Amino acid sequence: MKSLLTLLTLGLLLLSITVQGRTYSRCAMAKTLKRFGLDGFHGISLADWVCLAKSESNFNTKATRFHHEDQSTNYGIFQISSRYWCNDHKTPGSMNFCRILCKDLLKDNIWKAVTCAKRIVKDPLGITTWEGWRTNCENKDLDQYIQGCGL
Repeated sequence: MKSLLTLLTLGLLLLSITVQGRTYSRCAMAKTLKRFGLDGFHGISLADWVCLAKSESNFNTKATRFHHEDQSTNYGIFQISSRYWCNDHKTPGSMNFCRILCKDLLKDNIWKAVTCAKRIVKDPLGITTWEGWRTNCENKDLDQYIQGCGL
């Protein structure tokens, strides 16, 4: 009986960890984004990308934010919108320009989120697509986002 209780407790613990997702540290985020080729991608500095991820999701892979006005949801580390970029099977008129399921943007491995973000910055609005970047990163000294990370 004790071992069954232990297994159930362990299972609940693992389930809670899975639901929470991964929250990167600042330097882990910088290193991951650099490894995935975002440093200088489309003329955007690594510090800008790290600031964007901090501003949009606080580096949390499972972050979501619902918008009542247009019934869309933003997903993942970059808060990518179901209105234009991914399909969540809930947003009316979703464009799904990244040709991706929104749930794939909530994974701890952020490769698909990075791939979609690369597609987004090729759009005419570029990185200014993200309100969090415009508010928190644009025209600011962003050195703090990559300092001390050994890049």
